Amino acid sequence: MTREEHIKYWRESAQHDIESSEIIFNSERYDWCLFVGHLALEKILKAIFVDRNDNNIPPKIHNLVRLAELSGIELCEEQKFSLDRINDFNIQTRYPDYRLEFYKRCNADYTTIHFAKIKEFYTWFKSLLK
Repeated sequence: MTREEHIKYWRESAQHDIESSEIIFNSERYDWCLFVGHLALEKILKAIFVDRNDNNIPPKIHNLVRLAELSGIELCEEQKFSLDRINDFNIQTRYPDYRLEFYKRCNADYTTIHFAKIKEFYTWFKSLLK
């Protein structure tokens, strides 16, 4: 794949995930909404990484703060804190030790607040692509 094809793949996959997370939110599967929202941010950051680096293959990591740093995106402390919290949605949804506690926490109010932040980051990150 060419560099442009890699960027397109990550961008389209991220768009699919952010749209899917909206559908999942509307179906009241709040834990999965946040999990898929994390995936959308991870993928759009990987598109930016490929766009801004000589390597067509982004790092195989899930940490949004680290992906942003490797992509040359400057984050303030509040943004780092927010992305780090969103990182938790990846871990807490995947692993049984955290899953039940996370599921209980993910009510409509909690998810509305955090999903809005995910969409805000997504819009910003998407705007950074050429």
